[in-house]
Amino acid sequence: MLKPLLLYKSPRHKLIRFFEKSRNQWKAKCLEAKKQIKYLKNRLKYHQASARKWRAKAKALEQELAELKAAGQGESAQSKQLEDSAGSKGSGGRVVERFTSSPAGHRYSTDHIVLFILLVLEAATSLRGSARVLEIVLNFFALPQPSPSWYSGRLWLLRLGYYKLMRAKEKATDWVWIVDHSIQLGVEKCLVILGVRLSESTVPGVLRYEDVEPIELVPVKHSNGEVVYQQLEAAASKTGIPREIVADGGSDLKAGITTFCAHHEQTCYVYDIKHKTALVLKHELEGDQRWQVFIQQAAQSKRALQQSELVHLAPPNQKSKARDMNLGALVRWGRNTLGFLEHQKREPDTDYDQTKLTEALGWVSEFAVEIQQWYVVIQLTEKVESFIRHQGIYPNCHRELERDLTEDLKEPRAQEVARQLIEFVRQEALKARGQEHLLGSSEVLESAFGGLNRIEKDQSKSGFTGLVLSVAAMMSETTEKVVAKAMEMVPVKKVIQWCHDNLGESVQSRRKKALDTCRREEQRWDYILASK
Repeated sequence: MLKPLLLYKSPRHKLIRFFEKSRNQWKAKCLEAKKQIKYLKNRLKYHQASARKWRAKAKALEQELAELKAAGQGESAQSKQLEDSAGSKGSGGRVVERFTSSPAGHRYSTDHIVLFILLVLEAATSLRGSARVLEIVLNFFALPQPSPSWYSGRLWLLRLGYYKLMRAKEKATDWVWIVDHSIQLGVEKCLVILGVRLSESTVPGVLRYEDVEPIELVPVKHSNGEVVYQQLEAAASKTGIPREIVADGGSDLKAGITTFCAHHEQTCYVYDIKHKTALVLKHELEGDQRWQVFIQQAAQSKRALQQSELVHLAPPNQKSKARDMNLGALVRWGRNTLGFLEHQKREPDTDYDQTKLTEALGWVSEFAVEIQQWYVVIQLTEKVESFIRHQGIYPNCHRELERDLTEDLKEPRAQEVARQLIEFVRQEALKARGQEHLLGSSEVLESAFGGLNRIEKDQSKSGFTGLVLSVAAMMSETTEKVVAKAMEMVPVKKVIQWCHDNLGESVQSRRKKALDTCRREEQRWDYILASK
């Protein structure tokens, strides 16, 4: 029986806190018990349904076997029809055989796991979408296989990424590291290091995900040159001292890499060609008043045409981040729009109101000369990027590049840009030895960051989560053997521990905790006021 409040000798404010704490503890125990009961009930229902399903299947097969024996068919025909009835009902036994082998301790087969991961990584399907696709495939072929949830697939992806990241790397002197920071909401940065062997790489040629190996993946809240240097030294314990490091010119990355190269003379630092061309374009265009007016006019036209019948002629979006690396689309739009307007002058199309068309896009004609100049410069930078991307950096490669660039180059502005880029390539080529083809592009890592944003979707705007391990999962070969080994060697608790040690609380978790504190404070004051 509850004791009347007046009989307690302790102050009321202490009693309130004590009773609130006691109530919360019992409430938590009750919720946990309800959760456990619900879980056990669901498991019981599942096993009962499974038992009924298999009993019915066994009974049907027994009846079919009896009919086959009565018909006097041979043993081979009997086994074939039994296999068909137990399998895919017309899809053949080969499909069923694909879902029979499971990693040790797993309910789902290796093919379940591989198919889910490939849907996410190679078919650009979301986690929930991959689970649904897998369910549809199994049902379509009438395969008697369970369908995994999206959360199970998420854990498979993280375990694969953890395995690829942590497995032993061969120590050698010809490693090339591709280094960059991934930045999301908040103060966290994530240093990612990918590696490829010069003796095994496709240079000359473009790197693919399966060509590179994840070396390091380090989320940090504070980064400077010293922090990056220590991270590089830690990575060197896995692969040995690398021959080359490719990165952009971020202040902390540049300082850390420069310090690392000073301690290890065999390592050279190569500046990523895409960032270099973007930097040259920025210096070339930032002082051009006509360019500034052009991008302002394009932004205004974008807003004006969004809700009009000419929306299909609107300029492309101008990215707020890394804008200088995406100028080609805007210049090409201007060039194509000029061609479209000229065609309308010669042969007006009745589908367009020429007056409205002129009002909306006539201003582009004022930049005809400049657009052609900008287009030549953009083409020039793209040629340099393509050359370095496919050929790499090797001794005297600047001479071949110079022959390709300066054949029909007449514009003074383009000539100056070509001179700067050729000189840059000449300086970088001095770092190559003998027959070496050094890597000059980090686009494979930039592509991986895009893949991470695609997998995270809106979650990428809320800071890093365990899905950052999917960057490692994308890299190197993803075969059935690799997946099976990852599932057997990496338990879920290791992934959870890695996330706890390296990521801490996510933005969502901190937001929920802060808002729940406010809610609990409101409930506490409501209780105090009601008791007075």
